[in-house]
Amino acid sequence: MGSCVKRAVVFYSLALLGATAGLWAQRATGQIRVEVKDPSGAAMEASGRLRSPAGGVDRTFQTDAQGVYTFPSLPPRRYRLEVSKPGFATQSLMIDLQSAPVTRTVTMALAAQASRIDVVAATPLPGTDLALNEVPAPVQTASARNLEQTGALDLADLLNKRLSGVHINENQENPYQPDVSYRGYSASPLLGTPEGISVYMDGVRQNQPFGDIVAWDLIPKIAISEVALIPGSNPLFGLNTLGGTISIATKDGNSAPGTTLSVSGGSFGRRAGEFEHGGSNSKGLNWYLAGNLFREDGWRPFSPSEVRQAFAKLGWIHGQTSAALSVGYADNWLAGNGLQDTRFLARHYSSVYTIPDITWNRSPSLNLSLRHSATSNLTFSGNAYFRYIRADTTNGDINNDSFDQSLYNLSAADIAALTAAGYRGFPTTGNATTQPFPFWRCIAQGLEKDEPSEKCTGHINNTFNKQNNYGLSGQASWLVSHNRVTMGAGWDRSSLAFQQGSQFGYLNSDRLTVTPINAFADGSTTQDGVPVDTRVSLHGHINTFSLYASDTLTIGKAWVLTFSGRYNRTSIENADRLPVDPTGARGSLNGQYVFDRFNPAAGFTYSPSRFANVYFSYSEASRAPTAIELGCADPNEPCNLPNALVSDPPLKQVVTRTFEAGIRQAGEGKLRWSAGWFRAANHDDLLFVASQQTGFGYFANFGQTRRQGAEVSLSGQIKHFTLGGNYTFLNATYASSQTVGGGSNSANDAGLGLAGNVTVQPGDFIPQIPRNILKAYVDFQPTSKVLIDLDFVAVGRSFARGNENNLDQPDGVYYLGPGFSPGYGVLNLGAHYQVQKRVQLFVQVNNVLDHRYYTAAQLAPSPYDNSGNFIARPFPAVNGDFPIRTTTFFAPGAPIGAWGGIRFRF
Repeated sequence: MGSCVKRAVVFYSLALLGATAGLWAQRATGQIRVEVKDPSGAAMEASGRLRSPAGGVDRTFQTDAQGVYTFPSLPPRRYRLEVSKPGFATQSLMIDLQSAPVTRTVTMALAAQASRIDVVAATPLPGTDLALNEVPAPVQTASARNLEQTGALDLADLLNKRLSGVHINENQENPYQPDVSYRGYSASPLLGTPEGISVYMDGVRQNQPFGDIVAWDLIPKIAISEVALIPGSNPLFGLNTLGGTISIATKDGNSAPGTTLSVSGGSFGRRAGEFEHGGSNSKGLNWYLAGNLFREDGWRPFSPSEVRQAFAKLGWIHGQTSAALSVGYADNWLAGNGLQDTRFLARHYSSVYTIPDITWNRSPSLNLSLRHSATSNLTFSGNAYFRYIRADTTNGDINNDSFDQSLYNLSAADIAALTAAGYRGFPTTGNATTQPFPFWRCIAQGLEKDEPSEKCTGHINNTFNKQNNYGLSGQASWLVSHNRVTMGAGWDRSSLAFQQGSQFGYLNSDRLTVTPINAFADGSTTQDGVPVDTRVSLHGHINTFSLYASDTLTIGKAWVLTFSGRYNRTSIENADRLPVDPTGARGSLNGQYVFDRFNPAAGFTYSPSRFANVYFSYSEASRAPTAIELGCADPNEPCNLPNALVSDPPLKQVVTRTFEAGIRQAGEGKLRWSAGWFRAANHDDLLFVASQQTGFGYFANFGQTRRQGAEVSLSGQIKHFTLGGNYTFLNATYASSQTVGGGSNSANDAGLGLAGNVTVQPGDFIPQIPRNILKAYVDFQPTSKVLIDLDFVAVGRSFARGNENNLDQPDGVYYLGPGFSPGYGVLNLGAHYQVQKRVQLFVQVNNVLDHRYYTAAQLAPSPYDNSGNFIARPFPAVNGDFPIRTTTFFAPGAPIGAWGGIRFRF
């Protein structure tokens, strides 16, 4: 820790000296003259907004008949100019004002062209906006107009449709619960997923304290104003920024005045409504209110969803001070029935494996942000926030441990227990033909409290997760002519309670539901004479303190140098609320852990001409192990996640080091292009590895994983057409050897159908990460009233989870399915018709060609034969062990779906 602190102190001291020198600059005033033209070059009237990222200036304007407006007597600083007009895409650009007058000509584009955002926040807090050509990384942006124009269901859907390097794995199979992957790093709502992307909304981190997961359903789509996808291991955005950051800015009464109401409906029983209202007055107050209601039956059986979101913001601007208080609430009920056996999908594409699989999320939140300009060069900003998150889940699952057991013939003890309980007429012997869905041994073993964990063909798992997350952050920014320095600090504290319980049951003849019995995995039942206790009652506290600084130095008109760094110190205290287990079958979760690190970054951009901009950067970021990983890290106490957590030895932080380099268009123009290369290496990565003592596993640090590749993008406008596309080539591989569980892998070391291990070698591809991602879109606006949007997403083949060594091969007997998810392409179509100024009709058709495809795959055991019959012990014993059948499970993509609606604007 000492070396980290010393490095941080030196860094912040140098940054402070550079900033202090800039404060000697004289105060002066200048003016900005705005000229607005239509696509033909003629002057046009338009409205807009001029804001200073440093605060103190926030003005709206309306150009005259000549398309001109002048802002007089402005203090020298950096400004953000936004120009908008109905029927045209909003344009946003940065202006650096010194004492000399500045003139900017803005050429508007038809609404078919995506809104142009040429600025991005350099830190989670506002006040540090940089022009895109000053950021040494290929930042991608999107706006509220993009969300509306593409017909995206939510933010994750928009990222998947348009942004380079992004794809979705639908492991949960709910439209609001996708695994979003960017360059091989994930932001997922599923516990246990190795998270590597940080998400911020208005400066508040959306990654939850327990597991760093991201609940996409808690982010209100309708309230989103702008989104920036910032690649690389940018340390300014704190922990878990291994592969990138998604930074979200919400609307306010100034940026979204007026009232909008929309209703829609269509395929899969979907019906939805959205409402928003914004406004302001002459006293400096502005307000914004939004709500969303979404209901759907789902395209698969038993897959309904209900999403309720509300968001409100009250803002105030007075002189050099601004404040905003936002309030959010979500209450969502989501059913996602997961992956399905490839053989059942071939018979019924919409079929599900088991039910239920329900998540109920509730979350109120508060965020207070403040900003004050002490001088024209010095600005202070900060925020204070609180979030409460309550998540409950219920899952009915088939019990894999029963597949190699004797389920048909009752023992004498079984018969006695059933008879004593009043059961009559039950079979004492049988087979898979006479008992296609065996359950009598399950009931008997439950009565005996002996081995229901092996003899019951199903179980029901319930979890309860409550989190309180609150914190403070603040920063100071010095904005002088050639030097922009920011220094800040943050403190985040979280308390959490996680409980889990499992009840045994048996699979019913519908192959979907599980009937529970009066037996639980709470230590009251045994397996091979050892109590079975998978209960969890974990309480924890997480404290993170951080210091950060950045310095952006402009040299001449061509060079921009950036230096930044952040010091994080995280302490985690876990407390096990379950009573001490005298048998030792269940370990203790008590533990205290401290992780700290200083992460640096440096880069430059160079503009050799007004047409090109070259960038290069190096950055580091880290992720502290989460409670779910710390609770399962002991090879002597392995666990079968997510069903158990135990005590652990300490784990190390994951550290990512990233290089970026590329070239892109500089300045304005109808054609935009970029090409780049990236290389990110994870050190001390976390992987769930196999235990040598048992068939379970545990989390452990191991060597490296590597994600590297290249990406290109191109977009432009030709008359009424706006065209664009991007391509990403990605190699996500292991860079160290490690033994991992491979019980469903044909290349495991135990033999055919047996639960063995596989060895991962350097160069093996990481599962569920494709090598190729291609996206293209065409927007056509033949008239000012009609807009047609067509987008295409193609994703290459990826290996299934469980096939980490990339060697699984089906044999048609023990191993079924290909062991990988095939590549696919999906075409989507949308259209908007402006009936009149305040009324718009819209329609969206996804998967126009009704293509059947899979977004993810996993190897797993199955009790079914090729005819769909449940068969325990399907093969003869080998040295006393019974082999079982395994198959490839897929996450099927939704078939063709069409929705239509009407939107009113007042």
